[in-house]
Amino acid sequence: MPEFARFTDLVRSLPATVPFVGPETQEHERGRPFRARLGANESAFGPSPAVVEAMTNAAPEAWKYGDARNIELRTALARHLGTEADTIMPGEGVDGLLGLLVRMIVEPGTPVVTSKGAYPTFDYHVAGFGGRFVRVDYRDDREDPEALSRAVRESGAPLVYFSNPDNPMGSWWDAETVTAFARGLPDMTMLLLDEAYGEMAPPGTLPPVEALIDRPNVVRMRTFSKAYGLAGMRIGYAFGAKETIAAFDKVRNHFGMTKLSQIAAVEALKDQAHLDTVLGEIETARRRISDIARQNGLTPLPSATNFVAIDCGRDGDYARAVLGELVARDVFVRMPSVAPLDRCIRVSAAPEAELAVFEAELPAALSAAAAVSRPA
Repeated sequence: MPEFARFTDLVRSLPATVPFVGPETQEHERGRPFRARLGANESAFGPSPAVVEAMTNAAPEAWKYGDARNIELRTALARHLGTEADTIMPGEGVDGLLGLLVRMIVEPGTPVVTSKGAYPTFDYHVAGFGGRFVRVDYRDDREDPEALSRAVRESGAPLVYFSNPDNPMGSWWDAETVTAFARGLPDMTMLLLDEAYGEMAPPGTLPPVEALIDRPNVVRMRTFSKAYGLAGMRIGYAFGAKETIAAFDKVRNHFGMTKLSQIAAVEALKDQAHLDTVLGEIETARRRISDIARQNGLTPLPSATNFVAIDCGRDGDYARAVLGELVARDVFVRMPSVAPLDRCIRVSAAPEAELAVFEAELPAALSAAAAVSRPA
C-alpha cells in the first residue's frame, strides 16, 4: 500500500526508527526473557515503599486526569530545589521535555550542536524537526565543553546539548566548569543541560540551582526515572528562568502527566532516606561491575551514574560481538554508538542476583567474541 500522500517532505525523508530498542521488544523477538536486565539504566532497586503505597491508595482515582498545571508537584520540586514553582516544568520524562524544547527552537535547517555519540533521543527530536547537526568529538571519554562552545560560535547554533554526568560513558565535569561553560555561551544560544544522572554524581558536580536560574538561555533537566526508580511512570522536569519555563506552556501536552505519576513524584521527594539507600546500592553495584570487568581483563571507566562503561580493549566490532554474545546468554546490556566510544559496553547497576548472572556469563561471551572478531 502506498504511503499517505500528505505527509510533510520532512516526515517522508526520515526513517522509521526507535532511538533505543527496549528489552521487551528484544525478548519478544528472541522468544524468551532476559535473566539479567542490565542495559536500560533503570533502577532495579525500585521506588520507595511509600511511593508504592501512595499509588496503590490512589489507583481508584485513575479515572481522573492529572492536574494540568502540576501545582502540587511543582510546589514540592520548588521546595526540594530551593527555588520558585514557576521556574519548574514537569513533563513526560526528560525524553518528552527534550522534544518540547527542540520544538521551541529548531526549524528545518537550524544548526544544533551536540557531541558524537551523545544521547540518541535528543538527536531523534532534532532530526524530527529538521535540524542540522553540528557534532564535536568527546575528549578523553568526556563531553568537551571547549569544543562545544567553539562549535556554537562557528555555526551560530541557537541550541547546544550537554549532559553532566554523561551517558553513555558515565563521565562528568565539576560544577565550576559547567557554570563557566553556560555563562560563556552567546545569549542567543540555549544550553540544554541534561542532569538525568545528577543524584548519583559526586558532590560538587551539579551547579547550585541559583548559579544558573537567572539565565534565560539555560534549561536544566532531571528525572525520576533513575535514582528514584520510576522509569515506568515517565516523570521528568525542566527548570530555569521563569520566562523560559513559561514558554513550555505554549507547546506542551497539558494533560500529559498522569494523576498517579504526579502522586508518585511528590511522595518520592518526601522519602529522601530511601533515595540515600538506593544511592548506596548503586555505589555497591558500580564497584561490583568494575571488579567483574577487571577479573576478565577489561577496564571499567570511572562512573558518576547508575551504570559502568567497560572498555573491552579493542574496537567497536569486538565490543559489539561481546554484546551480542551476552544477549545470546540472556544478559541485556547496551553500548555506545560511535568510535572510539564503541570500544565499550555499558552495564547498569542492579541487585546482586542479576550481577551474578553477568559475572557467570561474561567469560564465555568474551571467549566467543574473540573467536569471531580477531584484532586488527
